[in-house]
Formats: sequence, structure tokens, C-alpha cells
Amino acid sequence: MIQKYPYTKLGDAQHGWLHARYHFSFARYVDRSKMGFPPLRVWNDDIIQAQTGFPTHPHQNMEIITYVKEGAITHEDSMGNKGRTEAGQIQIMSAGSGITHSEYNLEDTETKLFQIWIEPSKMNIQPRWETLSLSDISTKESINLLASGREIHKGKTSIEIFQDAAIYVITVQKNESLQCPFEKNRHGYGVVSKGTLSINNIEFSKGDGFYIFKEDEPTIQGQDDINELVFVDLPIL
Repeated sequence: MIQKYPYTKLGDAQHGWLHARYHFSFARYVDRSKMGFPPLRVWNDDIIQAQTGFPTHPHQNMEIITYVKEGAITHEDSMGNKGRTEAGQIQIMSAGSGITHSEYNLEDTETKLFQIWIEPSKMNIQPRWETLSLSDISTKESINLLASGREIHKGKTSIEIFQDAAIYVITVQKNESLQCPFEKNRHGYGVVSKGTLSINNIEFSKGDGFYIFKEDEPTIQGQDDINELVFVDLPIL
């Protein structure tokens, strides 16, 4: 089964400095039919205006993953961490026993990013924050593993998450086909970050999401010159 979540039908929040599209219920956007796919709870597609951002706020017991598509975001937290994550990079914050942080776009242009929240399998761990660049792990392969908590990926990624899940960035050229990294006894969610592509002959445009479950050998095919997909492989809880 592949279920499409069109960009045009996502939750929509406009705050002047922030334009957010919500794949699942978040903040004031509540749709009881869109509560995520455990352990995946949040997937927000954010546009943050220049010189604005999220002031200091708390989190607890959540794996918070940010993939920057355009621009950059600057993070600062109560653990003393501070850093800038730019396009093509990922940052992961394990909120654990509790952390406060801020995220600002200190650039002169808008920043576009995905923010993904995954419920952890371990509670109240020591909070931490890490970043990773796609260029640091890319081996000219179309499928790049950014982060994982799966046993099969031990030693294969620079960032571990505290859940039996894996996060990939998948690139596919025009008319190229490849197999999605998906096992039939699991489920997953993905969002197109660049271009247009099809999965088992279902077409997806930039910003569209999809849920996949019990699908045999899902095949991704590129439609535009450059196509990119962020995909999260999840355990069934």
C-alpha cells in the first residue's frame, strides 16, 4: 500500500516570519486522521524568513531531526551547543531528559527545511546535538543513510538515533529507477524535496508525502533532471 499526502492538502500555518506545512497534526492544526505513524510523530515543511526564527523553548524525550533544503539554520541550546546547519546538512537533537534550544535563520535569505520528530525507544537519556553533511557520507550512491538506530546499520552512519528507524536521502536522475530501502515487515514515510518522481507508478511532486506499508519492492523513478526524496524507515509498533 502506498498512500499519497499531496502538498496542497497539508496543514497550513502562516505566521509572517514562518510558513509551515504540516504532514501530521501539530500545534493548532488538528486532524485526528493525521496523527503520524508511530514512532514518527511530526513532519513539518518550514519556510523561515531571513533574520527570524524560533526563540528558546523546551523539549523532552523526542528525536528531532532537521534537514535543511535551502539556506541555513543556527542552533543554540542549554547544553552549550551552538552551530550552523546549511543546505545539504542534517542536525539531530535527542531531547532526552530535557533540553531548551533556539533555532534562528541568521541569513539574508529565507531558509527551507524539514523538521521530523521521532519518538525514542529510550526515555530520559542525556540530551545531545549533532550535525552531519551529506557530502561527508556520499559515495556517489543514489541512496545515502544519514542517521539510524537499527542494528543492521551499526558503524555505517555518523549519527545514531534512539529508535529502530533509519533516515535516508535518495537522489534519482531523470528516467533512472532504483529500489526504495524498504522491508515489507516495516513501514515508512517520505517526502519529495526536489523534482518530480514516481513510486510504483504513482506520481509525486515536490512537497508531496507518502506512507508505505506492505509494498513489494517499491520502485522509484525520476521524472525531472534532479529529484530528491527524504525517507524514514520505521518499525511497526
